Amino acid sequence: MTTAIDASAAQAPLYTATISVRWRDLDAFNHVNNSTYLTYLEEARVQWLQHLPGPWSSEHAMPVMAASELNYRLPIEWPGAIHVQLFCARMGNSSMTIAHRIVDAADNGKLYSNGHVVMVWMDPATGKSVPLPQAIRDAALR
Repeated sequence: MTTAIDASAAQAPLYTATISVRWRDLDAFNHVNNSTYLTYLEEARVQWLQHLPGPWSSEHAMPVMAASELNYRLPIEWPGAIHVQLFCARMGNSSMTIAHRIVDAADNGKLYSNGHVVMVWMDPATGKSVPLPQAIRDAALR
């Protein structure tokens, strides 16, 4: 059995992405479709990586998602905006567990979702894991 990693609201996030809810994100029940939550999380991770001061990937080291856990707490409605908060929950030799919280942009106490993903850096030519880039380690330790 896996246990959800819930980042403490007191812990400073690695990164917070602000994302507008789009009309096309809605499902037949008029709230954001469950699969779109993963898209929001992906967008936040990409934004975070793009803001890092050093290289986080190369020809021989690229991140892939190895696992994800997503807990749906409240439906996200349109119109609106959300904050996706990313936290370092664990850092290994070649992997990083990134905890996340999706909250209302106007009210950080309104939790829509929480959980985590495990990102593993691997060499695409060999399919084998490689050490985390120093830029990732530095960003997670600050």
